[in-house]
Amino acid sequence: MISFVDPLVSNYTVVDFRDKAHIEDIFARDKIPIVVGGTNYYIESLLWKVLVNTKEKSSLVPGTVTDRKVELEQLDAVDLHRRLSQVDPEMAAKLHPNDKRKVARSLQVFEETGIPHSEILQQQQEEEGGGPLGGPLKYPHSCILWLHADQAALDRRLEQRVDDMLAAGLLQELRDFHQRYNQEKVTENRQDYQHGIFQSIGFKEFHEYLVSEGNCSPETSALLLQKGIQALKQVSKRYARRQNKWVRNRFLKRPGPNVPPVYGLEVSDLLRWEEDVLKPALEIVESFIQGREPPVEPIRMECDVNENKRSHRVCELCDRVIIGDREWAAHTRSKAHLHHLKKRRKLEAAGRAADTAGDSGSAESSGRAGSVPLP
Repeated sequence: MISFVDPLVSNYTVVDFRDKAHIEDIFARDKIPIVVGGTNYYIESLLWKVLVNTKEKSSLVPGTVTDRKVELEQLDAVDLHRRLSQVDPEMAAKLHPNDKRKVARSLQVFEETGIPHSEILQQQQEEEGGGPLGGPLKYPHSCILWLHADQAALDRRLEQRVDDMLAAGLLQELRDFHQRYNQEKVTENRQDYQHGIFQSIGFKEFHEYLVSEGNCSPETSALLLQKGIQALKQVSKRYARRQNKWVRNRFLKRPGPNVPPVYGLEVSDLLRWEEDVLKPALEIVESFIQGREPPVEPIRMECDVNENKRSHRVCELCDRVIIGDREWAAHTRSKAHLHHLKKRRKLEAAGRAADTAGDSGSAESSGRAGSVPLP
């Protein structure tokens, strides 16, 4: 799944990826598909029935298909959410008004199918084997091997990976790519780092360096290069954290039946690769092929089946819309919310004090008036 889509194609979606993976064709050849990460969202699209296909056929030729979702994303966020509220109020209530991508996608689904997005998702969830997070598992004999490492070791390895990429020619590749695909867009001020290949990690971080190279002093260029390198390292580490969080929240805590077992393989010490990774992985896979229980237990994490990931709350104190029970709990513990709460309590206390003082003044005035002798 590498080097088969033109870089200027912006309408290539996870649905196209799922279809091009040809998992069924691999099974038909009596082979075992091994899906290597990567992006867990794309892996999830292969394992579960969770996507909505709104176009009959994907085009890999740039410029031949107008992506309606991209068009919708150009609209104002408030107007976009208002449109969705009119045709699919249930989905609109679940999505943050500022999440233009998801709001635009739901509108696109309705426009191209005539069915509210929320209704299609509900049908998937109600199928046998479905659950709160989507439709049923498509391949019941799947298993997930999760290679995880100590965070400090992972961070060091990610930084070294960036250094290795630079040593292998990353800068020249970026220059070539910029000249072939992005330089004209930048000149015309229509570059887009939110869609297609240009949103990928490792390109937009070097934007300033690429557009200024040859047009600034060597010292400035060197500083911009170092800025890009450090940004790439930081973004890579943040992305790895998000991916691990996804594994825990979507694979390990996923409620409902038909969840493939997840086996953890410790990769902190690469010198122990044979003992900690390769040998146990082969034993697990061989057990699945032979139809017997693997020699190790899968990772298990408790999940809250009552948790609502799409609950809609408005924090009037902070003037924010919060989606999801967990996000709401985190928000109410956040420094910003607690600061606003403390500020409001001070104002309320000051108001009560003022009211008390006013009542006292009234009482004193009444007492003095009553002490005046009548004629």
